[in-house]
Amino acid sequence: MDKDAVNLERSFQRPFIEPVIVSKTPIVPRSVSMPSGVGRTLPRWVSASPAVGFPLIGTVSLMNAVELDPTGDAFDALEPMERPRLAPGPGQVRVRLRAASINYRDLSIAWGTYPAQQDAPVIPLSDGAGVVDAVGEGVTRFEEGDRVVNTFSQVPPDGPPSAPRQALGAPLDGTLSEFQVFHESGLLPVPDSLSFEEAATLPCAAHTAWHALFGAGTPVQPGQTVLMLGTGGVSIFALQFAKAAGARTFITSSSDDKLERARALGADETINYERTPDWHESVLERTDGEGVDCVVEVGGTGTLGRSFQAVAPEGKIGLIGVLTDADENPNPQMLMQRRGHLHGIYVGSIDHPRDSFAAMNAAIAANDIQPVVDRTFPMEEAQEAYQYQADQAHFGKVVISI
Repeated sequence: MDKDAVNLERSFQRPFIEPVIVSKTPIVPRSVSMPSGVGRTLPRWVSASPAVGFPLIGTVSLMNAVELDPTGDAFDALEPMERPRLAPGPGQVRVRLRAASINYRDLSIAWGTYPAQQDAPVIPLSDGAGVVDAVGEGVTRFEEGDRVVNTFSQVPPDGPPSAPRQALGAPLDGTLSEFQVFHESGLLPVPDSLSFEEAATLPCAAHTAWHALFGAGTPVQPGQTVLMLGTGGVSIFALQFAKAAGARTFITSSSDDKLERARALGADETINYERTPDWHESVLERTDGEGVDCVVEVGGTGTLGRSFQAVAPEGKIGLIGVLTDADENPNPQMLMQRRGHLHGIYVGSIDHPRDSFAAMNAAIAANDIQPVVDRTFPMEEAQEAYQYQADQAHFGKVVISI
């Protein structure tokens, strides 16, 4: 990693600690000596998270948070605790978070299957919404009291497009806490029509769906056809965005109840993939053999081969998820014959995340799109929320209130 990138990464991992009097009972500390004159042992977060282990001044105020030990036992490694409430540095904004949402990525991190897995404990989740609580020197976009939602990647405008290294929820502390500090370029206003719970669903699921339809390759146009796989957060947002764009929409699920809910949101064609395992043939039949112009592909190797066969000539597939596995690799021959385009999408737009996010928010407001929140859990039930997401019983998004 070059020197500038290292300095940039540290600038996010080392906000200032606010030197105010502690009014809460301190968390149980590890046995580490305190610097001279402070009068108590260093709390767990100092020894566990070297990125924020710098000298304290007097005592610090604490906040409630949930911490994930990525070396622990999956969801049992989620523990409520108190962390220092950080003060914003220059160009930074502190947010009193009100809600956060769960993505498959968060489950993967807890399971220890996520690429570039880290070893240090971290505050999980990457998506949150709340109210600006304090601003640092030089901040011009926001003031106290503004309702805001964060971007997934906390890269300032002049920084390198290194989203994985600057991702919230790992390696950076995430949004499952009462307060969090963000770079001002990593925040946007919440659309007036949305609650905090609804806004907290936007950074990953909504922005990724938006990019799959309108950012990767040729944007979806009115009258074109779009196929969504499943009824999770990304697919349901893609359904809502595609309908707003005037597209004809297809969606799959193993649940007739979920397909009925999808039709209520405007799905034109629904396919139960348990009864129709070769769902690509149903797509071709319903499109007179042409296939669809865009596939929002969240399944991975287990579904990609059928997506290759379902896409129209010169159509595109937005490769987003890895929810399923296959015994053998999908054969790309059909994609090649149809001159199709396969676009890998990490999260939303990495190159210009704020601009793309702002365009999406404008479309949400203009089309009165309401994010679908399946269920909301309190923060003390974080383990239950993770398990509910893992059980795949949800339709849309799972949210944690803070």
